[in-house]
Amino acid sequence: MKIAVVALGKIGLPLAVQFADKGHEVVGIDVQQSVVDAVNAAKEPFPGEAHLQEKLSELVPAGKLRATTDYSEAIPGVDAIVIVVPLFVNDETWQPDFGWMEAATKSFSEHITPGTLVSYETTLPVGTTRNRWKPMIEEISGLTEGRDFHLIFSPERVLTGRVFEDLRKYPKLVGGLSEEGTQKGIEFYEQVLDFDERPDLAPRTNGVWDMGSAEASEMAKLAETTYRDVNIGLANQFAKFAEKNGIDVFKVIEASNSQPYSHIHLPGIAVGGHCIPVYPRLYLYTDPDATIVRTAREANMTMPEYTISKVEEGLGDLTGKKVVVLGASYRGKVKETAFSGVFPAVAALIARGADTFVHDPMFTDEELEKFGFQPYHLGDSADAAVIQADHPEYKELTAESIPGLKVLVDGRHITDAANWQGVTRFVVGDGQA
Repeated sequence: MKIAVVALGKIGLPLAVQFADKGHEVVGIDVQQSVVDAVNAAKEPFPGEAHLQEKLSELVPAGKLRATTDYSEAIPGVDAIVIVVPLFVNDETWQPDFGWMEAATKSFSEHITPGTLVSYETTLPVGTTRNRWKPMIEEISGLTEGRDFHLIFSPERVLTGRVFEDLRKYPKLVGGLSEEGTQKGIEFYEQVLDFDERPDLAPRTNGVWDMGSAEASEMAKLAETTYRDVNIGLANQFAKFAEKNGIDVFKVIEASNSQPYSHIHLPGIAVGGHCIPVYPRLYLYTDPDATIVRTAREANMTMPEYTISKVEEGLGDLTGKKVVVLGASYRGKVKETAFSGVFPAVAALIARGADTFVHDPMFTDEELEKFGFQPYHLGDSADAAVIQADHPEYKELTAESIPGLKVLVDGRHITDAANWQGVTRFVVGDGQA
């Protein structure tokens, strides 16, 4: 097949590579010339994705994968178009911003030819594929969905850093606007993906799953991620109660989860990343009465401020005190700051008058400074420290790693109390200092 992948970001480029690795002819489209140039030079434009560089080095010289900024030469005649353009959500209003996706949809619709399968993989509010993209594509192209082209929604379900592994691991969900469209989508993904054995999914097998409609497929992606946000919100509520009553919530959660019907997640300083903080808002866009979803999202957003209050509780007035936030990433071993707790944590410290610094083993001083942070180096003195990201390096730290430290607030439950003798240590949810 000839396949076009629109947007060569941290999901789109590995997808394009996966399709090319299965023997198909793939062209990637991106608005950034630097990304296009890097791909055509067989160089990964961003670090950290397992096996991406080795696959680029093989596929690009072989002519299986190329990149362009030009829709007019990439789209005509392809068998399938896969769209992985980012969808943003306004922090204040929680409303989705379809701007980039609309621009991409307009661009490929001007050049789409009959017989093309169009698959959106970007997570969307329920009903978007049918009610927004279908009429836009039809109006611009002059083609009719279900006759001249087929439109499906098939959400990406992978994590950056391990995209190729996750593509094999999880079932691929497909929902179209008609039975024929859904079947076309299933046939496409069966030709471009491989799957590991998953006996735990019996009686269904791993592979491509027929969701019956685009709306069911859209909702499945929102549901699986919103579940995690709600679950973490519940864990954070348990953690706050446990702290007030001298209970170790981690022992409670471990005990509860020993029963097979309990799957309580862990509390912590923040819920970050491209998915969990964002997708509940996309769900609320079409289901504003989902009070449980809204309450959990709002509760999780309070955790950075709550965690920083523990620094103040242990150290007193923070005016002029040197406080270090350990971890700019939203989670350990990922060089990504999307919705990271570092931003509200730093803001809360600055609002209290603290002289605030940030450390992260994955970022250079210059990169941290671009975020507006003062870089910190282990071995320099500080009055207090807050663990924001669960980088494995932070598990090995001791009181000697930060001279003069008086207070440590562990927002990720990764430190050993024995390493912090003489320091007032708080762990969110453990019920003791």
